[in-house]
Amino acid sequence: MTKITFISDTHNKHNHLKNLLGGDILIHAGDISSMGYKHEIQQFCKWFKAQDYTHKIFIAGNHDWGFQNHPDQVAEILDFYAPIIYLQDQLIQVEGLKIWGTPWQPRFYNWAFNLDRGDQIQKKWDLIPNDLDILITHGPAIGILDMVAGKFEPLGCQNLADTILQKKPKIHVCGHIHTGHGHFKSEHTWHFNASILNESYYPHFEPINIQLVDGELKVL
Repeated sequence: MTKITFISDTHNKHNHLKNLLGGDILIHAGDISSMGYKHEIQQFCKWFKAQDYTHKIFIAGNHDWGFQNHPDQVAEILDFYAPIIYLQDQLIQVEGLKIWGTPWQPRFYNWAFNLDRGDQIQKKWDLIPNDLDILITHGPAIGILDMVAGKFEPLGCQNLADTILQKKPKIHVCGHIHTGHGHFKSEHTWHFNASILNESYYPHFEPINIQLVDGELKVL
C-alpha cells in the first residue's frame, strides 16, 4: 500500500494546513509563494522537508517567479533542503511509481511559466512520457476541475487535455484554479485539483489523501 497526499496553491500559507496524514509521498502542484522571493522559497522548503512523508515532491506555479528567473539561486536552496525534490520537465521514480512534473501553463496575464496556447505549449506537453503513474502540472486540463465560481468559461488547457487522452497517465494532479478543488475519474485517469486556498486566498480546502493498493486507488 502506498499513501500519497496532494496539495497545491498554498501561497505562503502552508503552516495553516491540516489533515496531512503522513505517508509515502507528499506532492505539491505549484504556487508555493506569493511572488517566488528567495525568503518565501526558503520558508516553504524548510516546512516541506519537515513533513512526515518519505518523499516530498513539488513543482513551481505561475506565482513562483524565482524558479524561472533565478534558477541558480533556487538550486542552492534545494541543495540545502535536500532530499526534497523539485521537478521541471523531469521524471522521477519513487515507491515504484513514475512521476513527471512540469510548471508550464497557458498564458495567464503576465505571470511566470506562461506559454501561448497551441504549438508553443504543446512542445512542453510532448515531453510528457507514456506509461506515467502520476503527472503533475500546475494548471488543469480544459473542462476538468477548471472552473472559477460564478464564471462560465473553462480555464484549463485544451492541449493538455488532448495529451492526457493520448498518454493516459493513471493520475493527474494540478491546482491553479482554486475553486476547482476536488477529484474526477475519467475513463483512464484520476484527476485531482489540490488547491488549498479559495479565490480570496484564504485557506479553505483540505489536502487530498489517497492510497494505492495493488493498483487500485482510494480517496481517503
